[in-house]
Amino acid sequence: MTQTPSPQSHSSSPQRPQGETHQISRAAGLIGAATFCSRILGFIRDIILANLFGANAAADAFYIAYRIPNLLRELFAEGSMSAAFIPVFTEYHSTKSKQEAWELASAAFTTLLTLVTVVTLLGILAAPSLVWMLAPGLHDDAAQLATTTLLTQIMFPYLLFVSLAALVMGILNALRSFAIPALAPVFFNICVIVFALAISPLLEQPIIAVALGIVVGGLAQLLMQLPGLHKKGFLLSWKFHPTHPGVKRMGVLLIPTLLGLAVTQINLTISTILASYFEGGPTYLFYAMRLIQFPLGIFGVAMATAILPSLSTHAAKGAHDELRSTVNFGLRMVFFIILPSMVGLMLLRTPIIHLFFEHGAFSALDTIGTASALLGFSVGLWAFASYRILAMAFYSIQDTRTPATVAIVSVGINIGLSLWLMGPLAHTGLALAAGIAAIGHALILATILGRRLQGLLWQTLGSSLIRTGIALLPIIGLCTLMTSLPIWQEVGQGPQKMAWLLLAIGGSGIGYFSVHQLLHSDELTHMKLMVRRRLPKKSPQE
Repeated sequence: MTQTPSPQSHSSSPQRPQGETHQISRAAGLIGAATFCSRILGFIRDIILANLFGANAAADAFYIAYRIPNLLRELFAEGSMSAAFIPVFTEYHSTKSKQEAWELASAAFTTLLTLVTVVTLLGILAAPSLVWMLAPGLHDDAAQLATTTLLTQIMFPYLLFVSLAALVMGILNALRSFAIPALAPVFFNICVIVFALAISPLLEQPIIAVALGIVVGGLAQLLMQLPGLHKKGFLLSWKFHPTHPGVKRMGVLLIPTLLGLAVTQINLTISTILASYFEGGPTYLFYAMRLIQFPLGIFGVAMATAILPSLSTHAAKGAHDELRSTVNFGLRMVFFIILPSMVGLMLLRTPIIHLFFEHGAFSALDTIGTASALLGFSVGLWAFASYRILAMAFYSIQDTRTPATVAIVSVGINIGLSLWLMGPLAHTGLALAAGIAAIGHALILATILGRRLQGLLWQTLGSSLIRTGIALLPIIGLCTLMTSLPIWQEVGQGPQKMAWLLLAIGGSGIGYFSVHQLLHSDELTHMKLMVRRRLPKKSPQE
């Protein structure tokens, strides 16, 4: 159901209570810190996989196979599950008894378990056909096609575990518990690393060990969150009740939400399909997107996750002024972090990939291929982050149709641009197409939401973007200077290159935040509050 603000709601524009702003900042900081730990381990995991497998046929087979359950994971799990579950559960938790809220959670859990188990079994049986359709570039290579099919079948159970883990995360987030769900991917990465290092040497096809690690890691993500539910007084029970009114409402919200939030994965799946025509293409796109997801997950997704419960509360109360102000705050904070990350990745892409990935089986040509893909994706980094905030605003007012419609437009833009750009630019054109499609997606959502909420405080957002644009100048200068140094043309000298890279990143950060300090940036003030709330408090004696 779509809700629109009444004209009276726009008569005044009260500032959002500072306590809520701090609460959102604190939650985003907590999620970001936990996600940072996960991303660091994920980065280490990617370095290990690059070192072991490079961008060879086995790696291409793995990343094509992983794209299939990963797409379904995004459809059934993470963002879409939380976006459908949290508004309904928040309403039950706020307006009904605790028992009724827990009954809804149990019914949703068992219904999801049943549904995704069926999907997983069907996916394993249909894997040969799925791979044939999704990897047309492998049709002439029977051995690689068989390997990709086997890896797909092995990894399909990951979908079941991660979907249930995502629902548990939604329950905990709705109850304003963010730390445990955010730390869950840490255990996923640990499992993959252990299997890659310890199990892969024992197998005839070492890449199979990584697939097994994916499945075990998904199970670990689920299990480590269950104690958090127990502390909240909720014990999972079998209550298969798909006709429960709350579950039915979740289903109505979930179906279009699947497309609305999974558009990135859908576009990446399209890119992977087309990249199968280029040797190393799927691997280059995977590693490039992993680097994009580093800042995106640490802050972009963290802010979207933290902001949804507040948006849902405002929507349930009909407080559209507060909802509008909260969306504006989320966008300003996302741009404050994502834009410098975007510029940094664009300018430092080759040194970063060369330094961390160019070892073992990962060659200098692989560095060039990955760096060019990273440049294409980076163009749309700010849009990848902002459209999640905008989509959450629609979901909080239980309007899932609009984001789904816009997502279809975005997919169409991506397909058209991909087919146009892949000829002259190969896999780089596919990455660029995905980035441009994300920009179109974000701009259309912002325009529609602005009309729906009678504005998004554009003047405040514009002032913030001007301050951020000025503060980017030190980053551009220092990173450009560092990449022009002769040392990057020389072989070896890893420690010296690392020192220069850290100097560029550190100096850029100091310059960026110093400019914001001189401009008295509100976003910097909130960032400081986030950091302070994460630091241990001193005792009075100190």
